[in-house]
Amino acid sequence: MNARHLLPLLALIAAPLSHADSDRLMPARVPDAYKAECAACHTAYPPSLLPAASWQRIMGGLEHHYGTDASLDAATVKQLNGWLQAHAAQGGRRGVAPPNDRITESAWFVREHRGIDPAVWKLPSVKSAAQCAACHTGADQGDFDDDRIRIPAGVTPAQRRAFLD
Repeated sequence: MNARHLLPLLALIAAPLSHADSDRLMPARVPDAYKAECAACHTAYPPSLLPAASWQRIMGGLEHHYGTDASLDAATVKQLNGWLQAHAAQGGRRGVAPPNDRITESAWFVREHRGIDPAVWKLPSVKSAAQCAACHTGADQGDFDDDRIRIPAGVTPAQRRAFLD
């Protein structure tokens, strides 16, 4: 087989691979400090879920981070803030700062989860809407594809329908 025939074949092989990653929101390189510090308490959210202004406010107020002290040393704050700013939402539906800079209060999040019974967020297997990995098995890699949702323990048959719609 000569190179002229090989190029279209390579394109066919690569196309599904590039499409497979299109649902992934997490950048390829994630600082170790982000994984260690942020993911210790909640999902290490992909930076593209919030605009830069939201990340700036969040990183500037870590001593009062949604009711907890998540303070970090100045060098780590600078590193993480720079990374978050570089990968923040650049417009579109995620580019609008949500109330209180909470991903779970953003219009797109509310719309995506509108059918979920509020009682589901309180299940021991879920704990809160901020615990994406309770349902999204690839959340830690930034994969929120609807085809890979796990129904958490304790969800009733009636509540289950919202996950399947």
